[in-house]
Amino acid sequence: MHLHTAAINPGALLIEANKVIRQHEHYLSGMKATEVEQKGNVLVFRGEFFLDEQGLPTGKTTAVFNMFKLLATLFSDKYHLEI
Repeated sequence: MHLHTAAINPGALLIEANKVIRQHEHYLSGMKATEVEQKGNVLVFRGEFFLDEQGLPTGKTTAVFNMFKLLATLFSDKYHLEI
């Protein structure tokens, strides 16, 4: 299933992902990946989505979603989570 990717533990991957986030031109203060899971061949990242008091998305929510999508694209071709 993971013939072309390297195994990595979730903690190490989150460290690497958060470096990418902090160095990205669209970084927002407080943006951070706090969880990662394997869904098939895709790594799914999660973290704070900056919802408002009613739990609705804010302008920052789109930026966070796009960042997590970027992380999935960058890292899913390189890594799979260690079991």
